[in-house]
Amino acid sequence: MRLFLLLFAFGSLWAQDQFMTRIRQVTFEGKRAGESYFHPSGQKMVFQSERDADNPFYQIFMLDLITGSTQRISPGIGKTTCSWFHPTEKRILFASTHKDPDTQKLMKAELDFRASGQTRRYSWDYDPHFDLFTTDYAGGYEKQLTNQFGYDAEGSFSPDGKLIIYASNYHAYSEKLSDADQKKLEMDPSYFIDLYSLVPGQEPKRLTNMPGYDGGPFFSPDGHRVCFRHFSEDGATAEIWTMNVDGSDQKAITQLGAMSWAPYYHPTGSYLIFTTNLQGFANFELYLVDPQGRKKPVRVTYTDGFDGLPVFFPSGDKLAWTTNRAANGSSQIFFANWDHAAALAALEQAETNPAPVLEKKPATSNDPLQKSELDRHIRTLAQPDWQGRLTGSEGERKAGDYLAQSFKELGLVPLPDQDNYFDEFEFASGVSLEAGNTLSWDKKLGKVDADWRPVTLSKSGTFEGEAVFAGYGLSLEKSGDQEGYDSYVHLDVKDKWVVLFRYLPENVSDSRRDFLRRLSTLREKVFVARQKGAIGVIVISGPNSGVKESLIALKGSGMAGGAGIAVISVSDQWVADRFSAVGKDLKAIQDQLDQGELMQGFSLGQVSASIALKTEKGTGRNVLARLGVQSDLPPILIGAHYDHLGDGSGGNSLAREEEKGQPHVGADDNASGTAGVLALAGWLQQHRSELKRDVWFGAWSGEELGLLGSTHFAEKLAGPHGDLSGKLAAYLNMDMIGRLKDNLIVQGLGSSSVWAGLIEQVNVAIGLPLQTSEDCFLPTDATAFYVKKVPILNVFTGAHEDYHTPRDTPDKIDLDGVHDIVSFMGSVALRLASQIEGLDYKEHSPPKNRASRGFRVYLGTIPDYAQSDSGGVKLSGVSKGGPAEQAGIQGGDILVELAGTAIENIYDYTHILERLKVGQSTTVKVKRQDEILTLTLTPGSRD
Repeated sequence: MRLFLLLFAFGSLWAQDQFMTRIRQVTFEGKRAGESYFHPSGQKMVFQSERDADNPFYQIFMLDLITGSTQRISPGIGKTTCSWFHPTEKRILFASTHKDPDTQKLMKAELDFRASGQTRRYSWDYDPHFDLFTTDYAGGYEKQLTNQFGYDAEGSFSPDGKLIIYASNYHAYSEKLSDADQKKLEMDPSYFIDLYSLVPGQEPKRLTNMPGYDGGPFFSPDGHRVCFRHFSEDGATAEIWTMNVDGSDQKAITQLGAMSWAPYYHPTGSYLIFTTNLQGFANFELYLVDPQGRKKPVRVTYTDGFDGLPVFFPSGDKLAWTTNRAANGSSQIFFANWDHAAALAALEQAETNPAPVLEKKPATSNDPLQKSELDRHIRTLAQPDWQGRLTGSEGERKAGDYLAQSFKELGLVPLPDQDNYFDEFEFASGVSLEAGNTLSWDKKLGKVDADWRPVTLSKSGTFEGEAVFAGYGLSLEKSGDQEGYDSYVHLDVKDKWVVLFRYLPENVSDSRRDFLRRLSTLREKVFVARQKGAIGVIVISGPNSGVKESLIALKGSGMAGGAGIAVISVSDQWVADRFSAVGKDLKAIQDQLDQGELMQGFSLGQVSASIALKTEKGTGRNVLARLGVQSDLPPILIGAHYDHLGDGSGGNSLAREEEKGQPHVGADDNASGTAGVLALAGWLQQHRSELKRDVWFGAWSGEELGLLGSTHFAEKLAGPHGDLSGKLAAYLNMDMIGRLKDNLIVQGLGSSSVWAGLIEQVNVAIGLPLQTSEDCFLPTDATAFYVKKVPILNVFTGAHEDYHTPRDTPDKIDLDGVHDIVSFMGSVALRLASQIEGLDYKEHSPPKNRASRGFRVYLGTIPDYAQSDSGGVKLSGVSKGGPAEQAGIQGGDILVELAGTAIENIYDYTHILERLKVGQSTTVKVKRQDEILTLTLTPGSRD
């Protein structure tokens, strides 16, 4: 009775399965069996099974479907997997580790483990000793096809038997990996598995190259395409992909967000069957999908547990698969009759997929400038999984790996004297709290991160003194019809803490707010307090500020200690008690100040604070490559930045409130320009026979943080106090080229007399609407090269409402425009690189009408905004004939004092500029290498 009920239960379950009848178990012997594949005649089947008493691992067996006899055809030792019949010869392909010298020891260890009664969850082993072999049907003739260290397995023959496609990670063992990738290889070797094609006796050809495991490839019945599985980078999900046999036209045909794998074509080629756990982590079911992925997949099986590794008989009327629906729960091979007509009908009636199918990177492309190529690069770089490519982040690392591998596959090589494509630079990525942060206010202890918190720019150390209140901490002289405003009237703050409100008076007129806003940033308030001798600043948001969090967040990139004094933030609730202790009401005081009135300062007791901040160092990576053209002429450099804002929390984000914290994927800024660099690398490689000079390519990181990567590279190439004249012929930059509307903005024409005529010639055929600019001092990477005496050209399609927001997505890119712009820049580069004549360099000063907060004085200094060290302002250059050059200041100097005031950072420097007068000489101290020089500087006028 129990047996009857059990069979009835299974029968009911199996009856739910679609398109299958006469479901029956085929293999019974051994611990488990799976991966069945058929001879083209349909009369023989190869499979893997653990059924040898002396070997605990899979071996390959052949089953005669006419006689029912089974024989082992693999060597009998080691591990084996993934067998396949040659379509015309009596040979069987499989993967094995039997050549591993330690294979007998491994077998014994596993047998001993099982004999002890211990168990472990079954998982696949990506043993690097797996190689491909073929043997005859008797298992007596063995031929080794691969012989490199690494996992070589999952192979199958093409329908004509001339080609093998298989999975391998041997490149990860033969190439130099970064430290991070080396650790990943040790933890998860499958991450590096890609697909290769092999003509026996020749070198393998790599077909896929994306982060994540590519495996399980099978040819389509006509031999024109290949299906396979592609795992996400974290290994959590996998989708079904197809591609041409040469690796081109790779595309996902499922987008289920689950573990979808083991695809296999029906012999008619009209659909594929595959395995997925869409119904739950441990429940794998069979599904059908059309070859283009246009329809939503159709479910086949409805049995809890494992149903996977499906394969059709060559006739197409039967199905074999591996399942644990056997009575004892072991994984075994089952057969079923297959209703092809019903399967076709179900797919025809399936819902159409609303989302476009994503394309994956092809290994090769005949036209690198085609729009599908550009689109693929942009979508890859701007994928949300890479979290906005913030400099120093995991997303930036993944994007950099993608770019390096793309350069490699295009046949580009590292720069001279480099053994890889990466150029690393260190930067200040943020500030964190160390142990030992304490605050005592009249012996009342504050709890860090609850009652108080150091501010990023604070100096570390111990600070003790009286605290005095200074209102909004502003100090401005009268200007026009606006009366001066001084929070420090009759207030001595020397060697004291200054307590001040964070923002501006709330209820003053718009004109008054505009006047006060000029010097209202926290850095400027701290600068004023420091100049007046304060030891520290205590910042209060105040009850009228309306902020969600009264403590200032400790985030953003930069160096700790930039203020030169202590700076802390205290919560409104906690500081209100300190005011009450001296008979003052915090809100009433802010109410009065918000009317624009001034208030006499007063003492708030004694404050002692120990502040311990640590500057977090990050590492960014430029990615650089070259064509490798042999020439003594200086090369052309083509570049674009590939970093972006991450989730926007570090600053510079223009996200709406509801968008904050979302990945800023930066499709236009600047996946578009980076895609252009990759496209030109491939296109110019095709034209290398025409070139008289080499062409270099640079993908910069750190641009969003202040041109960090390009400046690092330019300075390293130029050397101390050097320039790049004679080392680079020209630099072409693409920054935000994805939103072409009225005009393409072409900048930098003033850097060389060649540009105007050259772009005129080039654009006749392309016909872009151009808006040209002579300006050479640009907020993009081109400036890093111009100040080193390199002619530059930058293209830019203009700002838009999605700039620096999560809304800058690939679907809004104008691919026609990108194609034309890249073609334009390619023509410029080709003309430059195919001629012996170089470009002249024209030197200019920064535009004097580009006001730095309206300053009248002009010094002619060009600050290095990529500088990360505190203690002065480093100059990347000085304007020819400007006051700084006349004073003897040079590019590379560090300004440490101006007009008798120490300079800690760029903010101090700009603040001091406001106090200088045109024509009135003052002293400036610069650090040049290890020497401090005192020079006399006479400011000029911008007007």
